Amino acid sequence: MEIRPILSALMRSKVALVLIGLQIALTLAIVCNALFIISQRLQLMGRESGINEVDTFTIGSLGFGTGFNVKTSIEEDLAMLRGLPGVAAATSTNTVPLSNGGWSTGISLKPQQRTSSASSAIYFVDEHGLDTFGSKLAEGRFFTADEITFRERGDNTWPSIVVITRALANRLFPGESALGKQIYLDNEGAPQTIIGIVERTQVPWLGFASDEGPDAEYQSTFVPQRISFSNFGRYLVRTEPGRRDEVMKAAEAKMAQINTSRIVREPRTVEAIRAETYQEHRAMTIILIGVIVALLAVTALGIVGMASFWVTQRTKQIGTRRALGATRGSILRYFLTENMLITSLGLVLGTVLTYGLNYWLMANYEAQRLPLVYLACGVVVLLLLGQAAVFGPATRASRVPPAVATRSV
Repeated sequence: MEIRPILSALMRSKVALVLIGLQIALTLAIVCNALFIISQRLQLMGRESGINEVDTFTIGSLGFGTGFNVKTSIEEDLAMLRGLPGVAAATSTNTVPLSNGGWSTGISLKPQQRTSSASSAIYFVDEHGLDTFGSKLAEGRFFTADEITFRERGDNTWPSIVVITRALANRLFPGESALGKQIYLDNEGAPQTIIGIVERTQVPWLGFASDEGPDAEYQSTFVPQRISFSNFGRYLVRTEPGRRDEVMKAAEAKMAQINTSRIVREPRTVEAIRAETYQEHRAMTIILIGVIVALLAVTALGIVGMASFWVTQRTKQIGTRRALGATRGSILRYFLTENMLITSLGLVLGTVLTYGLNYWLMANYEAQRLPLVYLACGVVVLLLLGQAAVFGPATRASRVPPAVATRSV
């Protein structure tokens, strides 16, 4: 089938050609960039926190009155929690991954270092911290009971030992083992010796130290201390599989019973904390999926409407071609080829718009460069969508009988 007659016919309907081409181009640009954003959001939400989320929950207390002793309260609470049926491990801590709150600091490799070598989240835990978090120890050891101290109000000193994550170790000592090396949590104080390396524990904040690379979200440091400079205490509890909800209720009731000089904060599962942290990303993903579906539907309907209009407008012409010997297949191929040309012209313009939109997102929203695979997938999808949309009107055109050519209008 010759292309020139088809192009000549299209030139007689320039407005429709331009509108459908622009619609296809805009759809390609928006769909490709939206799919890329969705992919990034799903990848972000799918990142492992490094702790046992399914069986773990947090619970806290806020003491009041002059008779409240935070040290005694922490020790009593931990003893009670560890003795509850169904509890596998429990620890005091200042925060948990994805909670959007906690401590962070810059880590130096030398005293009086002007610029820190890496950023790190700080988790204050006791000897049960590793078991409670459910993190995997890759090298060295974790803390023992006699190494745990209380961090008093106004105390700016750090313990002499720490445990760090693999990501932080690679950042500080690339290509070599960090075990036994010394770092400075306070570059004006004494150094800390790394006694263990944990495989993975995510920091509490999304986008943490993004200038240090994607693995910066796993740059965490465990410190063998319990916080005692406020009347607030937080505990992380890991239960036996399937017993989390049961233990949560028992822990809340027992904490309120053993000490009436405090308010027990409602327990929250780590799964709930994750869901709350990622709710904006999840909402954006749903909205973008809706936008993609709507755009594809509108584009398909536009192609169907255009093709149906042209079939109606050319009915007598089609009948004449049938009377001159054109088969149903040739009529069908004519409209499919015509739509392929329109779609291809729109996709050429859409390619330019796609990377133009991506460049604008990179300049204004720190987006990443769109990989070519997304453009390729978008082109294939719109080509198939265009051919599927025009197939119905094209089939109807192929069924026009030759007798139509003899009718007077």
